[in-house]
Amino acid sequence: MNQAYRDAVTKMEEMNVQSEYVLGWQGGFLGRPMREEQRLTDAYEAGYADGQAKSTDHFADWVNQ
Repeated sequence: MNQAYRDAVTKMEEMNVQSEYVLGWQGGFLGRPMREEQRLTDAYEAGYADGQAKSTDHFADWVNQ
């Protein structure tokens, strides 16, 4: 893994970002196929899109309350 990936995952863990978003972000970042349709959630899809874009801009939108 590269440092940007590790730093982003560490940041999400420290911020207590929703696990579905984190899983989506990791999959998108690493270029894995998206989950099958029946297992998709809004958080996962948002994370996947941000991961594909290598974006860390929306982590705060998915913090557990």
